Amino acid sequence: MSRQNPSLTEPQYFILAALMDGPLHGYGIIKAAEQATDGRLRIAVGTLYGALERMERSGLVAADHEEIVDGRARRYYRLTEDGTAVLHREALRMRQAAAVVIGRRPEAGAAPA
Repeated sequence: MSRQNPSLTEPQYFILAALMDGPLHGYGIIKAAEQATDGRLRIAVGTLYGALERMERSGLVAADHEEIVDGRARRYYRLTEDGTAVLHREALRMRQAAAVVIGRRPEAGAAPA
């Protein structure tokens, strides 16, 4: 990525996470992200391909291969070494951020939310 250690957006994070087990095509990525978030995150097709294009230019993902299905080309994407490193760095950042909140007890006398 062009900036020094940038944070990933939530769709980018789950797109990269979907590719951890191997190459997937667009619909497979959308379904994997949806499943990983119990349906909370639904990535629109336009969002997916825009993110894939940006992440491909940044070297986080690469086109792996294409196949023809029902007369249409289906492109598969794979995670690169840089993509794996960025994904792991982001997971660590989120774990550290969550640790600040998880396990803390509310202060006595704090107003309820």
